[in-house]
Amino acid sequence: MNDTIQSKKAQPWKTDKWHVSPWNYLEEVTRDFTPPKKVKIHDVTLRDGEQQAGIIFTKDDKIRIAEKLSEIGVHRIETGMPAVSPNDEAAIKEIVKRNLNSEIFCFSRCMVDDVKRAVDCGVAGIIIEIPSSTHLIEQAYKWPLQKAIDLPIRATAFAKEQGLYTVFFTIDATRSDLNWLLDLVDRVATEGHMDAFTLVDTFGVLSPQAATYFTRKVKERITKPLEIHFHPDFGLGVANTINAVLAGAEVIHTTVTGIGERAGNTPMEETVLALLTMYGIDVGIDYSKMNELSKLVQELSGVEVLPGRAFIGDEAYTIESGIVTGWYKNVFETNPTTIFPVHPDFVGHEKPKIVMGKKSGLDNIDIWSQKLGIELDEGETIDVLMEVKLKSHDLKRVLSEDEFRKIADSVKAKK
Repeated sequence: MNDTIQSKKAQPWKTDKWHVSPWNYLEEVTRDFTPPKKVKIHDVTLRDGEQQAGIIFTKDDKIRIAEKLSEIGVHRIETGMPAVSPNDEAAIKEIVKRNLNSEIFCFSRCMVDDVKRAVDCGVAGIIIEIPSSTHLIEQAYKWPLQKAIDLPIRATAFAKEQGLYTVFFTIDATRSDLNWLLDLVDRVATEGHMDAFTLVDTFGVLSPQAATYFTRKVKERITKPLEIHFHPDFGLGVANTINAVLAGAEVIHTTVTGIGERAGNTPMEETVLALLTMYGIDVGIDYSKMNELSKLVQELSGVEVLPGRAFIGDEAYTIESGIVTGWYKNVFETNPTTIFPVHPDFVGHEKPKIVMGKKSGLDNIDIWSQKLGIELDEGETIDVLMEVKLKSHDLKRVLSEDEFRKIADSVKAKK
């Protein structure tokens, strides 16, 4: 362990667990970074994650996921919105009773009655939302602008009276006028109450450069801790979240596997591993249980991730290509991160698999032959490879061991 710690200090881009680009740590790359001393995860799987169309978590589902989130070391769990249904309210109350290591939060509209429900659930903190872009307030909510100011002032003030850690959450902030937004936040902070403020990109419309700008401009005006809730509609949720952290935001809102409204939420897995390996920011979770948690959420949500999804996909560490299989044979036992940027053991993934298909090469044949106890000479090996490629092409998939054995037997029988 001491050797690993020393290795991380000496060259943080390459340890026995990962190998990324050394350029990430160059002074000319990092000199403008101003990350906080500690970054926390605020998991929203049970609330915003469940908002993905078709996902329904039962009370027991929510409890199981919350327990696993706490086990992995997630700092805060947003357990849901009590006003949604009696079942949601019951689930939140039961999770609170479990006395998990994570802080338990819930979500609410800017309504005093919603805050009362949160108090009744016994949570430690609350996320209080309000629309913040004038077009959303006037067109979608059909409110006068003043209502979007008055409601959060009353709701957050009441939350403070009840002793709740209060996070102010502004919907559609990234499409609002920045001065209007900051004036709104100022008024809530002074006339109501706010322990922290969330930077929200509801529709995932922020660029990575604008994420840095947004964070820095807010920090110029707001002295409270900043949290980040960015959606990935353009595939930029991870990059935007990281840029906000590097500009000083302290809490990241993520979901397990990235489930959530529309295109989902910023996925926890890629975000925390990028922070760790590319920026030296360790959020402090048990990374080895990442796949356990992912599998549980996939099972209970009914939403599977793509097979090749980084770190948590079933085929994330599977090799078909002949050239990469050669690399695997040569280096995996001695230098595994030469061909996998993050060791599968580190994220709790099963060991790499070599499969047989159209793109396979002689090394694949050699590995499978040894595994199945099939002896092939050089000529037979080449013939088997050609038959494998044809069969895989025709079936449009990789082959099973039985199919491979039949091909090998057929080739040998011709000799």
